[in-house]
Amino acid sequence: MRAVITVIGKDKVGIIARVSGLLGENGINILDISQTIMQDVFTMIMLVDMKEKAVSDISDGIKQIEQDMGLSIHIQSEDIFNLMHRV
Repeated sequence: MRAVITVIGKDKVGIIARVSGLLGENGINILDISQTIMQDVFTMIMLVDMKEKAVSDISDGIKQIEQDMGLSIHIQSEDIFNLMHRV
C-alpha cells in the first residue's frame, strides 16, 4: 500500500530526521517528499510505500513524535487521499 503522510508544526531541528527515521526503522520507503517552511511553520508531504505494513504498525511512533516535537502528523492510504481530493 502507498500512503500520504502530512506533517505540520513549528519549525525546529530534527523533524525530517525523526519522521524518516521512524519510516526507515519499519522498512517503509519514501517515494517522494516535499517540504517547505512558511515563516516559522514547517510543512511536509511524503508519499511512502508501506509494502506489507499497516498504519497501526507505526501509529505509536507517530504519536510519540507528535508529542515530543509538537507536530500534527496524519497518514492515510493514497487511494483514500486521491478520492477525497477528486474534483
